[in-house]
Amino acid sequence: MRLWKIITIFVANMRYRFFLLSILVFIATVPTFSQNDKDEHINPEDLEVDMDNPTFEPKVRVGKALLGKDSVQYVELNNVYVFPAPIFKNAEERAAYNRLVYNVKKVLPIAKEVNRIIIETYEYLQTLPNKKAKDEHMKRVEVSIKKEYTPRMKKLTYAQGKLLIKLVYRECNSSAYGAIKAFLGPIRAGFYQAFAALFGASLTKKYDPNGVDRLTERIVLQVESGEL
Repeated sequence: MRLWKIITIFVANMRYRFFLLSILVFIATVPTFSQNDKDEHINPEDLEVDMDNPTFEPKVRVGKALLGKDSVQYVELNNVYVFPAPIFKNAEERAAYNRLVYNVKKVLPIAKEVNRIIIETYEYLQTLPNKKAKDEHMKRVEVSIKKEYTPRMKKLTYAQGKLLIKLVYRECNSSAYGAIKAFLGPIRAGFYQAFAALFGASLTKKYDPNGVDRLTERIVLQVESGEL
């Protein structure tokens, strides 16, 4: 019994480390931001989730297109998605749906941030002269991640962390495992995948918008368009 309690406490303490190791190990802080930029930036996980107002502001872009010899002004708006109203069999289903909406609104901005930073990191690596310089940079990145992102990920619940893995796949069109493998190599990727498996998660998990993740995709589309 004593050993079981020790294991239980260990697992509880390691849950948030799982987020760090499995998701954020491949997020690099590209050294192009000034200290003032960092001070003004508000992390998505620190923002209050407003269930009654859009997470992303609807975008309106006005431009001009050349038609013959004339220029014609146009207005580009967000996509509008029309879905049938969700039907719930009981209060538990309604609560589960609301919880999913809350979690998507919470972590979708983080997934988009991940995608942006991965792109910036890749572009920065291309400026380095050789493999040795790139490897040394990625080692510094890993240390930086542990320092910066550990307290950030502690603010997410376990369910939000697992959802973030899927939304990272959606935004990056690659699994967390694939991103880790690309940046840190197959050995590190295998280690993090094995570690994630201890907590019932998989870094190779794909996002299936037409199958098991159909409801999540519907919510994501509505959040992106400013409907939720």
